[in-house]
Parts: sequence; structure tokens; C-alpha cells
Amino acid sequence: MPSPIALDPPTPSPSIFKETGSLSQLPSMSKAVSYLSAVQQADTRARSHDNSAASTPTPSLSSSVTTSSEDCILNEDDINNWLVNPLTPPTSEVFATVHTEFGHCANETYRCVSKHEYTKPFQERTIEEPPYYVLLTTYISYLVVICFGHARDFFGKRFAKSYFTHLMPHNGYAPLNSDFDSFYTRRLQRRVDDCCAQPVAGVPGRTVLLLDRYSTDYNRTQIYTGTKTRALNVSSYNYLGFSQARGGCSDAVRESIRRYGVSACGTRLESGSSELHVSVEALVARFLGTEDALVSSAGFATNSTFIPALVGKRSLIISDELNHTSIRVGARQSGAEIRMFKHNDMSSLESILREVISQGQPKTHRPWKKILVIVEGLYSMEGTLVNLLRIVELKQKYKFYLFVDEAHSIGAVGPHGRGVTDYFNIHPGSIDVLMGTFTKSFGAAGGYIAGPKTLIDALRLRGHSGPYAEAMAPPVLAQIIASIASIMGVAPAPQLSKSQNSLNPTSSIITLKNGPDELQGMAPASMLPTWINLHPSLADGSEARTAYPPSCFQLPLSARWPGETRLHHSWSSFQPDRSPAYLQSGKMFDGTPPPQLEKGRARFCLSASHTKEDIDMVLRACDEVGGILDLKHGLGERWGIDDVCARAAELVHSAV
Repeated sequence: MPSPIALDPPTPSPSIFKETGSLSQLPSMSKAVSYLSAVQQADTRARSHDNSAASTPTPSLSSSVTTSSEDCILNEDDINNWLVNPLTPPTSEVFATVHTEFGHCANETYRCVSKHEYTKPFQERTIEEPPYYVLLTTYISYLVVICFGHARDFFGKRFAKSYFTHLMPHNGYAPLNSDFDSFYTRRLQRRVDDCCAQPVAGVPGRTVLLLDRYSTDYNRTQIYTGTKTRALNVSSYNYLGFSQARGGCSDAVRESIRRYGVSACGTRLESGSSELHVSVEALVARFLGTEDALVSSAGFATNSTFIPALVGKRSLIISDELNHTSIRVGARQSGAEIRMFKHNDMSSLESILREVISQGQPKTHRPWKKILVIVEGLYSMEGTLVNLLRIVELKQKYKFYLFVDEAHSIGAVGPHGRGVTDYFNIHPGSIDVLMGTFTKSFGAAGGYIAGPKTLIDALRLRGHSGPYAEAMAPPVLAQIIASIASIMGVAPAPQLSKSQNSLNPTSSIITLKNGPDELQGMAPASMLPTWINLHPSLADGSEARTAYPPSCFQLPLSARWPGETRLHHSWSSFQPDRSPAYLQSGKMFDGTPPPQLEKGRARFCLSASHTKEDIDMVLRACDEVGGILDLKHGLGERWGIDDVCARAAELVHSAV
């Protein structure tokens, strides 16, 4: 059956999906032998130097590199595959990570410091509205699909009852799922199930291995063929490239399993706390610049279980209208009154603050017990950054408490990766509660709450995660310690001379490359377990300073429902045997409806593991698919895709 995209008229520019031999036009190495030879030469150069810096990401350096992983095996089909072999020989002095997990590139032109320039006013991004014909066709399309769905349900319950027994009462039992509750899943989302939630094998790094599957019953069930397809991964949260199967972080995780096992086997308030929990919490507080911090085993639960411990009845929560679901769940469970302000609109926020402070509680008009404003540092589905400067000004004026969710900004934003406070150069003490997750930038799992020690001590007892939830697993804690230490750098432990008493603190000798100022912001060696041995270039922070800044861009698209369905099938039809540009974007459209019906979102998560060629390929694919499916509705001057790729560095630096 021909590809759905082949039935549409071609775009004026040459398609990157229809040229099977397009790879031969790229400046790639002809044989895998050249690739392996370059790796061997780089490793030889590294061994000839005692302390050489690396241009690979922080977790790429390992003392025990193995080649038993399936990703390391080069098959005959992978000789000219740019997803497996780099287009140019590696330039890293220490080359211990395969190209499928991290793209090796050392071009200084593509480096950018993420920080706010105070010489320029903060630019609030305006979300463009879709054209009216998009709104009209969206609602009409949904109406048509819903009408056909209800018609199929009506006739199916009468003429094909065997397919609807789970939706009708039987043997005296009511159905667990009513037909109304499951209608969206059965009649809308199932149409694109073959493109969603595709199981993967191996490490979700720069590339990912997909398990090939197909369906013979309209996506009710999936049949796996036993084959795998390598794809460029733009759907994982691997912002800093820490998701690797080998390297300094992997060594630490392996050693933690040997010492502590794989589970804490208890809650934090019982027997689940270990020395690793204490080390992680101290390290997080040091990294963020707060008095104390606590960690939770799940990022979603960090919001949903600790927000109710912050506020309750007779309190008020003012939340951004596009805050994450975990924030909404936590706010509802708290029992507090909830008000919403327009997304990132400071005028709307101030107007609500004036109203609620002047009017007080409903009916009684008594003052609120507490007012808590909750915002996100980086809104992942919109790609907008919070106007923290203005919010802090309002906080000082109206005296409310501020809760900032940095799930997507911590590690990925700011000159030092410390989130939006680092980006705007605002002291962390100006924020009452800092929340974040370890999933996006640190290649781990779970979340944290940071703030004053008195607050953190209270949350340890009052938050439901403390007494009821399983404590974070030791391997996850080891990954967090190694990744944060790699970002911060580790201050060398004092070295005592033989002629001096070991207890004399004045006899310490610290060797640093750039002087004592380098100690500022570094993690003391005493915070790390003694058995974690990072490579020198990781421990001294030089690797973090030379690694690529993280990248995560979200691309909002105005899409009709047929456009969404066609977009799914268009991406899924680009098989690697036709082109190397096959992209696996599991997060492009998830199974839940978008925040607004007519504003579907296509989200691409880029990371430090991607190369410039990878990003260019994604942009070219978006350009072609967006033109075919009529998804380009942005205002202003539109550059050609060739100009965008050629002037990428200029665009990035002009937008910072």
C-alpha cells in the first residue's frame, strides 16, 4: 500500500523522504573501518595525555567501557547509516560513547549561554491564534468523527454484541467502563494507536530502537514482527544527554547496585532512608542554593502530594491556566480555593491579586490564611518561559508565597543549569518553594522540593510521599549524584603534606586549573560517597563547561483533527529503507486531548546528544510535512529551510 504522504502533491523543495540514495550525497565515511580507526586513534591520543579534556558530554567518560551492548555492534546495514556512524570522524580526545547514544561534535559556533540580558526587556512570547478556517474545520471534523462513532456504537450493540459486552451490563454486573467514558479511546485515539507509545529497545539516547509491529484488527491489538528499526529520537526527555549505557554515571549506578541493591524496601519515614538519600538532598540544596531539599520517588507525586501539605482550607491558590496536570491534581486535593490567571499574563495575575486581597474569602470576606501562586519555569507544551522578574516584583508588593515548578527548566536553563533563577540571576531565596524533577535533565527519575529548612522539615512529615510512598531506589540516587556532580564539578579534597599533622586544617592544598574562584558553586568532595570516582575532567567541572548547552524546543502547531491523524501516519510511514530521516516522536501527540481543541501541539525534545545534522534533518522533515498538511500558519517573514539551517547560529544568538 502506498504511503499516505505519497498521495499528496509534492512540495516545491526536494523531499528528504523520497530519495533513497540521499545518504550518498552527505559527507559521510565510506566504511565502518574508518569510523573504528578514528575511534582507536582518539583513544590512543587520550591515553598519551595524563589529563586531557573531553568534548563529549559529562556522562560519557568511563573507566569500564564494554562493547557487549547491542548498540555497539555494527551490522553490514549500518556501514553507511548516519544514525550509527558520525558524518565526520570524532574529534573527542576521550571517545567512550557510541554515536547512537550521543552525537559527537565540537564546533564552538553552536554553543550558546542561556541567560537573560538585562539590557533588553523581557520579551513575552505571544501565542498566535490559528486562522478561522482551521477552527471551523477542526470542530466540523470532530463532529463528523463523533457522529460516525456513535452510529457504530448504536448498530454494533445490536448486531455485533460480542464486541460490546464490556460496555453493557452482564450477569448482574455493571460495566466498569461506560461507553461514554471510553468513547474517546475507542473511536478517536485508537485510530492513531499504531503510531503512539511504540515500545523501544536499548538506551533512549540520540537514537532509539523501535520494535516493529502491525495490526490486523484496526489497532485493537498489535502484532510484533521480531525486527527492530533504528530511529532518530526526538521524543525523550534526555535534555543533557545523560541517558547512556556506559560512562561515569553508569559506573556509579553499577557500583550502587552492588552495594545497596535495587530497592529501598521502605518509606522515608521508616527504614527506606539511606546515606544516598542524605547525600542527594544535600547536593540538590547546594546545587540550587537553598537551605534544604527533599526528594520524592516520582515527579508527578512531588506536586500532587506536597501541594496539599502547603495549603488547605481558607487558603487560596492562584495558578497559571496552562500549569501541568500534577499541579492541578495537587491543588484540588488541598481543599484550597483555586483561581486561574491567563497564561504568563502578569496583568491578569495582578488583577486577580487585587481582587482576592481586597475581597477576602467568599461569603465571610475574611483575609485568606495563605495565598500561593504556582507557575512553571518552562512550559513544555507552549515553549514559553515564565516572566519571573515581574512575578518577583508582584510578590514583594502583594506578599504572597511563590511556588515554581522547574520540571523542564532545571539543568536545561541558565548559565550554570540551575533553572530560571539562574537564567534571570535572581537569588533562590526570593522563591519560597522550588520544585523540579530528575527525569528531564539528569537521566534519572523522581522529583525534589527545595526551600527553607523549616519548610522542608515540615513537608517531610506532612507530605504523603514521606510516610506512604516507596523511597527512591539506590541506582536512581547514584545517577542523580553522578550527574549533578558532573555539572557542578567537585572541589578537590584537601591534600595534606607528610610533614604536617593530618588534623591541621591550615595544611590543605587544593589544586585547581583556574585559581580559587573555581571553587565557587562546586560540590565539596565530602558530599559525594567515597566510592564514586568520577573521571578528572568530570570532577573538576571542565567537562560541564565545554559540553553542549542543553536544547529543548517545543513547536506549537495549529492542526485540525484530520491533520493530526495524517501527521501521525505521515511520520510513521517514513521507513529507514526509504530515507535516513525516520523520526520517532512518541511525544508529538499523546493520547489525551490538547489543552484547547483547535490547538494541537507537536512537541520535539532535543538534547545535548543531538548533532547539528540531526537538528537540520528534523527541521527539514517538519518543513516538508508542515507544507503538505497545511500546518504553517505563523505570521511574519518566513525563511526557506536552507537559510534556517545555514544561519542557525545567528538565529539562536539573536533570540537569546
